[in-house]
Amino acid sequence: MHSDAVVRAAGTGAAAVTAEDPERLGFVTLAQFLGQLPALGVVHDGGNGQERLRWVEPSELEDPTPYLLDGEFLLTAGLPFVGEGGSEEAVDAYVQRLVQARVGALGFGLEPYFDAVPEAVVRACRQHNLTLVAIPESLPFAALGLEFSRLLESDNAATFRQLADTSRQLMRAVLSARPEHELLAALVQRVPVWAVLVGADGRVRARGSGPSPGPRAAGAAAGTVPGVDSADLQPLLARLLAGSGPRVEMDSFDAAGSSLVFGYPLRSTRDANLGALILGTDAPLTPAQNSVVSTAVGLLELLVRQRISGSLAPSQLATALLLHPESVASGSARHVNGLKDLLAQSISSTRSGQLRVVQGVRIDAAPDNPKTAGRPGEASVRALLEWRRLFDTKLVELTEYGFAAITRLKVDDAVLAEVERLGWRLVIGSGTDFANLPEAYRHAASLRNRVLTSRRSVRADDVTWSVAGLLGPAAGTLLAGRLLAPLLALEPERRDSLLGILRAWLGENGSWDATAKATGLHRNSVRRQIGIIAELLGLDLNQAQARAELWIALQYQDGPEMPGPPASAEQANAAGQTPAAGQTPQER
Repeated sequence: MHSDAVVRAAGTGAAAVTAEDPERLGFVTLAQFLGQLPALGVVHDGGNGQERLRWVEPSELEDPTPYLLDGEFLLTAGLPFVGEGGSEEAVDAYVQRLVQARVGALGFGLEPYFDAVPEAVVRACRQHNLTLVAIPESLPFAALGLEFSRLLESDNAATFRQLADTSRQLMRAVLSARPEHELLAALVQRVPVWAVLVGADGRVRARGSGPSPGPRAAGAAAGTVPGVDSADLQPLLARLLAGSGPRVEMDSFDAAGSSLVFGYPLRSTRDANLGALILGTDAPLTPAQNSVVSTAVGLLELLVRQRISGSLAPSQLATALLLHPESVASGSARHVNGLKDLLAQSISSTRSGQLRVVQGVRIDAAPDNPKTAGRPGEASVRALLEWRRLFDTKLVELTEYGFAAITRLKVDDAVLAEVERLGWRLVIGSGTDFANLPEAYRHAASLRNRVLTSRRSVRADDVTWSVAGLLGPAAGTLLAGRLLAPLLALEPERRDSLLGILRAWLGENGSWDATAKATGLHRNSVRRQIGIIAELLGLDLNQAQARAELWIALQYQDGPEMPGPPASAEQANAAGQTPAAGQTPQER
């Protein structure tokens, strides 16, 4: 037996969706619904199978129309037609009321009141062209409500997936090398329209032709629109550029693909007209397509705002430095202060705030690195925007080694961890001011090799500014291993002895006497050992460069203490410190 309460309960989950404004995203047609339920018998087809079905509603009232919305599938078990309600006049009036209320179809449930649809009902539905469906006893009204809810949810889910895919495509277009052109191309691919983007001066900046636009006249000018002469758009464009506030201007043309032409103004944050987007089509857009158009308008508005009325400081600063680079060092105080103000605005700081140069080098191409995805131009834009966000600055340069940025941030550990997770390492410069930025950049650049060899980020404030400090432990150990390799290959006792003598001799600036005193050896023994070392290493130790390189290498070699004086001739001989010929014991 059919029950109003059962259907109401079954449909509660989808009621919020189906009771929405008609401009919702997805919908189910009557034909789709009937196609899912082959057990239903269509007694009369009113020809409205492609129309939107709002809801499945059971009612046994004699006049349910005050409680119905247009496009509903009304279900009845026939109670209104029992007794006097079954007369020709009563049935005809009932069906007329349903048609006037724009009911999509009447579903007549067989049993418990009727085993077939009454002829009076069939005649009235045919006369007033209302779709009539017979519902067998085996199919309860609750099942109809559940099936409709399932179809509606499935349709909405598919629509939302399509919208998500479209939004991603539009965002990729915005991040491309030619964002306006790519965005229009993506728009007309997803929505059956032609599109024209016009600047504030009325000139066409970009255009896109949909899958079925009107024919374009042979030899048409570059600024014309498919199927429409560009001059025809001028009245619509004039209204768009002259008005204020968010709005849509409409027009219509006889050309194919242009029965409906509508335009959207692109506005600044202060409601100045920066241009317009004009679209043309032959059929009204669906709610989902309108949603895509709204997204595209919003993205175009952001693009034009950024280009025309966004932050002006970076472009002014770049123009001033490109045209007058000498002004930083020799410009007037007023001019230099003006540049400082522009720089401060570009990094969200104050004129007196500290600046910091950051350089980034890629170590690993992490799988989740957003800067490795997409086309080359798109990846560059993504990278630039990502570094701007992370360092809160508009002053970022993509370089052959990675990137460089000027920021007010100290770059705390959280930011550093995020950058390193993406497969990058940083050189974080010391705090500086406007005049010393070039020097700060050179200091940061001198540390890049240390980052590459150690694969670790470096803070300039933590670096000892010496050759050893700048070289870093990884590079220094590598240098020591290669330069001292012949010595390091010796037996440990012999190796440590020679390394100790070399370290002492270099530390005493090549003085034989000072080295002899420091090591407790005779000066001739020192000469002989240094000669052996020079021969093993293949170096001329009279050259300052060779001595300097060895001294640096020894800073990264865990060497022994300098040898003390031997206790006996036997010990001296064991250490390779054979007395020189003709030496007396006292000389030794």
